[in-house]
Amino acid sequence: MSDYIKPAKWADPRKKLFPHQVGFTCPPHDYDAAPSDFLRMAPRSVGVHGWMLHVPDYAHRLDQRKQNFNMLEDFVHCMANNGVDVCGQVGSNWVHASGIGVDGIRQHCEMLSEKYQTPFHMAGYAMVEALRDRNIEKVALNACYHPDSWYLGTVGFLKEAGFDVIWAGNFVDQGWFETQQEVDDCIWCFDDELIWKSFDYVAEQAVDADAYLINGMSNYRKADGLAYRPVHYAIELEKRLGAPVIGHDTALYWRIFKTLGLAPETKQGSLLSSLA
Repeated sequence: MSDYIKPAKWADPRKKLFPHQVGFTCPPHDYDAAPSDFLRMAPRSVGVHGWMLHVPDYAHRLDQRKQNFNMLEDFVHCMANNGVDVCGQVGSNWVHASGIGVDGIRQHCEMLSEKYQTPFHMAGYAMVEALRDRNIEKVALNACYHPDSWYLGTVGFLKEAGFDVIWAGNFVDQGWFETQQEVDDCIWCFDDELIWKSFDYVAEQAVDADAYLINGMSNYRKADGLAYRPVHYAIELEKRLGAPVIGHDTALYWRIFKTLGLAPETKQGSLLSSLA
């Protein structure tokens, strides 16, 4: 039994800056779009704060995620102390890199949520929750920039959760880059046309999929010079493919909104629109 007690002052709405306060964390060495994306689609009653994990020698290795898994508790503890109502962890690989499995992740999220009296959601597990909520069984995974050691972990996690992954492949598998190093050199940000081409390719490989997924937190730069996450493309992609399109960003935002009892105020794809 934890002896932690969340500061009582945060139970008084007059003491909070916003009626609904959300905390996000992201992997080291990544400037993350989640706080900005979430705030821009949320009602005015929502405030957002970000907290980057600090690992000075971080090199985007799966073993480093496992070694630093305990930092997620530091994040939740910090956010709870500061009056956050719900916490979200950005980064899809952390769930399978942990090695504790689907049930282990669920139990870990429940443990931290209870211990710090603040709901905690991980992007990788939010995807599982979203697919279950929408009664989706067969999926195809656009693994985009993830090397095979990363996306095969995502595939394994989804299969362990009971989903039928009928196809999965990254940008190299799809033929858009010759080597993974070329992909890595883009630093998770690609030309706008690639998201359309890649999803067309995935849909051709898996015409029977109930939904098309995209892992991680890739970004696509439009003509205005700004980079956009997959959540911003969901409406048009779903029209184009005739099926739900769900990213780990979309799933995490959906789970946080669901916990808050809110819905986006802007037009979104089918998953986020289901909250309305």
